[in-house]
Amino acid sequence: MRDEIRQLVVGNDELIEMIVIAILSEGHILIEGVPGTAKTTLAKTSAILLGCEFHRFQSSFDSQPADIIGIQFWNADKKMFELKKGPIFTNILLVDEINRLPPKTQSAFIEALSEAQATIDGTEYPLPYPFFTIATQNPMEFEGTFPLIEAQKDRFMFSINATHLSGEDEFEIIRRERDGMLNWKTFAKAMSPLFTREGILNDVKYVKRIHVGEEILSYIRDIIIATREHADISLGSSSRGSIALIRGSRAKAALENRDYVIPDDVKAITLQALQHRIILRREAEISGTNTTAVIQQILDSVEVP
Repeated sequence: MRDEIRQLVVGNDELIEMIVIAILSEGHILIEGVPGTAKTTLAKTSAILLGCEFHRFQSSFDSQPADIIGIQFWNADKKMFELKKGPIFTNILLVDEINRLPPKTQSAFIEALSEAQATIDGTEYPLPYPFFTIATQNPMEFEGTFPLIEAQKDRFMFSINATHLSGEDEFEIIRRERDGMLNWKTFAKAMSPLFTREGILNDVKYVKRIHVGEEILSYIRDIIIATREHADISLGSSSRGSIALIRGSRAKAALENRDYVIPDDVKAITLQALQHRIILRREAEISGTNTTAVIQQILDSVEVP
């Protein structure tokens, strides 16, 4: 997947890997970054390569829950109610600028992200498998936005920061544009799926069999407890953070061609698994401390088995 995506997308290797880890872990990703960092292209390309259906939802302040999950409408010709499914009924869903949704509409995603289902007029409808969400938000914009509620953020397995490209990668973008190599339609037509839905299911089952020793479980526990006891943190990670570390480290081990987890697998995904699950004390923020630095302090202080 990385090699195929690199033909169109420059950089973003970490994000590509985290997308694969999240899919293998049956999780979802929240991307914080400025516009123009290839988030949409990555999501669409991943959907094609995975042989999956793709939908995109553009958030706005007046979006309603029904715009996302769908509605029951009266069909006068058939004299019966029919379900009109929303964009959430897909395999890979891109939610652009999720922080532009009001809290009521944000909550429409909570059930889907946790249970892979949507409730419409009291009836539960399962979502297609696999179901994977990539949500984006621009941390630099505040007008017309609503901070994500904690319950919503906690249901994303990983969060990652998308930044501008380096000078070398930016030059590659310019060169490719000059040579006509950034045409999405041409690129999409040339791509073919690398996987099938059945293949993804088998890969997910394989990842679940990756061995996680008792010492790794203790290591994950110590990291999570440290977030709850750190002097600069007012709210530590929930138990979903523990689950994210276990599932994600298994997928990371599989990508490294191992059938067992080592501490480095846990370390590799700790920032992405926890940075959206902790809240710093106001005094720490004023002093210039950030979440990345605090998580690194925790990794440096917790004893490695």
